[in-house]
Amino acid sequence: MKVTGYMAGQADRLDATFAALADPTRRAILARLAIGDATVSELASPFAMSQPAISKHLKVLERAGLISRRREAQRRPCHLEGQQLRMVVDWLEPYRSCWAESYDQFERLLDTLQADDNATDQ
Repeated sequence: MKVTGYMAGQADRLDATFAALADPTRRAILARLAIGDATVSELASPFAMSQPAISKHLKVLERAGLISRRREAQRRPCHLEGQQLRMVVDWLEPYRSCWAESYDQFERLLDTLQADDNATDQ
C-alpha cells in the first residue's frame, strides 16, 4: 500500500521513529535525556562504546526528530524532543481499546478458572 500526500510524510517520520526506538542503546539514551540535556560524553559514559559510536546513535535519533542538538560555546548538548514521541502515542491510541478488551477477556477467563479451581478444591 502506497501512502501519498501529507500522510506519506507522517508515515515516513513514524517509520524513522520506530526504527530509532528499535535499538536498546538509543532507548537508553532517550531515557537519560528525559532527565535533562546531556553532552555526547555524558551520554557515552554508561556505555562500553566509543563516543563516535554514540554519535552515530545520536544521528539516528536526530534524523527521527527524537532529539535536537544546539551549540553552547564548546558544548553541544542534546535535548529530548517530546513532540515526536507524542506522534507515536497518538498513532498507538486507537489500539488501546482493543488491548483493554483483550485484557478484560483474559481477566474474566482467569476469574472463571480460579472459581473452577476453588470449587474443585472444596
